[in-house]
Amino acid sequence: MNQKVKNLIQKLGEAIHESVSESENIAGVVKNLREQGFDVLLMLEATIGLNEVEAESADAGEAAEESADGPFTHNDLTFLKSLRISLPTETPGPLALNPPADSSAGQGSEG
Repeated sequence: MNQKVKNLIQKLGEAIHESVSESENIAGVVKNLREQGFDVLLMLEATIGLNEVEAESADAGEAAEESADGPFTHNDLTFLKSLRISLPTETPGPLALNPPADSSAGQGSEG
């Protein structure tokens, strides 16, 4: 990743931090919690994902995104894959979870 993109990501992180820090809603809730006798520590984790846009697909617009796999865009499919969720390949139906491989699966004690 080039330095310009890294700087932009850093600025995005700072903007998110500033937005949270200056939020009157958040400040009000934190104040209410403190009035109830709690010490508040707020920690947020932000995940920033970047997908480089190809020149050809940028010109195609939203129509190309919709054709990824039915109603799902490429970003949707990437997100689902990160959650270990796969789409059925032949028959329509609910999303299927892919459980982590378990070496003890199928091994039972007999006798």
